[in-house]
Parts: sequence; structure tokens; C-alpha cells
Amino acid sequence: MSERPYTLLSCALSLDGYLGSAAPRRLELSNDADFDRVDAVRASCDAILVGATTVRHDNPRLLVRSQARRDERAARGLAPTPIKVTVTECGELDSNADFFATGDTEKLVYCTSSRVADARSRLGPVATVVDGGQPVKMRRLSEDLGDRGVNKLMVEGGGKVHTQFLTGNIADELQLVVAPFFVGDSRAPRFVSDGRFPWNPERRAQLAEVRQIGDVVLLRYALSKRFPID
Repeated sequence: MSERPYTLLSCALSLDGYLGSAAPRRLELSNDADFDRVDAVRASCDAILVGATTVRHDNPRLLVRSQARRDERAARGLAPTPIKVTVTECGELDSNADFFATGDTEKLVYCTSSRVADARSRLGPVATVVDGGQPVKMRRLSEDLGDRGVNKLMVEGGGKVHTQFLTGNIADELQLVVAPFFVGDSRAPRFVSDGRFPWNPERRAQLAEVRQIGDVVLLRYALSKRFPID
């Protein structure tokens, strides 16, 4: 079994801790300068993971946007965009979603054991469907990615996925971008849900960097000894 990848969690949230609004349309929580920073982080990774709810609701492409960064990856013998990974309990994902339809890179779907056959029937032509357990265990998923040669994993949400990685103590770094406004609606998705987190009043997370990027602020937390010391 290979070592699990260095795992970086990344998200933008409102001042009151929400990842978006309760409305169907996507809420922009960041700005162009920070989107470019995120693009650079994506380009530095071997795989990008989002949950199935994010695939359905946000329809993300999860591509490296910068041509220069795509070219730099290609010069190193890599696909222009990192491997795309998602996690699903039911396997009911649209094979025409941008997650699958865009980008010349491998797509992996980790699915609960009981729904693997259905997911392969639905998604087999566009992705590799992997039995993730019953239910899918993030540590098992992470170790499997390590076996597939993934050394650095970027997790971009949503809240359920962030919660599972954090409560499972398999995150090495957390990058939070805080937008300068409130959502003020408890129906909106939150950054994390209830759980037993390793970081608490008795064990504070280590704040490694604070950076203003236009009207948002980036907070970087070192969550393990694997965090690189500059």
C-alpha cells in the first residue's frame, strides 16, 4: 500500500461560514486574483476531488485555466489538468456533466460497493468507477489514489467531503478564503457539518499564512507534520 497523498483542502466561504447561497445559482465568493491563485494550486496537484453534490449542483469543469500552466505540465509529461475525482453514494451522476465531458485527463468515481455495478453501467464509458467500500471511506479512497501514483491531492468540497477528510484526520493543509460579506441563510450549505474534529479548544490548528488578495483574505493552516515549512 502506497502512502496516502499530501492532501490540501481548499474552499471559499462567507463571513458567516457558508459555501454558497440557498438559491440554485452559484454564489461567487472570491475574485479574479484568487481564482488565478487557485488555478496555480490546481496545476501543482496530481488530482482534484469534489463530492457528487458539487458535480450535480455546480457542474464544475475542474480544469487548469492558464495555458502557460497547462503547457508547463505537458512539458513535464503530465496531462494538462490533474486527474478528476468524485465520490458518490448512489452513483447517479450525469455522464454529460462538465466533470466528465471536459479535459483530456483521467476521471475517477469512488462509489459505495452496493452501487458499483449501476455506476459502471452509467459512467463506464467516461470514467473509471472504483469500489470505495460500504460506505465510501475517505482513508481507503486516499490510499487507493496513492497506489495510482497521486502524490498531491486537492479537495475542493463540498461541505460533506471537507467534514469527512477533517474528522478522519487525513488532511495536511487547509486553505480558506473568506469573502467580505454574509449569506445569512441557514438553508445554505456550510463549510463543514457536525463532527468530532481533531482540532478543538485543546488542540488548535497552526495558522501558517495570512494573505490579503484584493477584498478577500487567504488563511492557510498546517494540519499535519507533512505541511512544508518555507
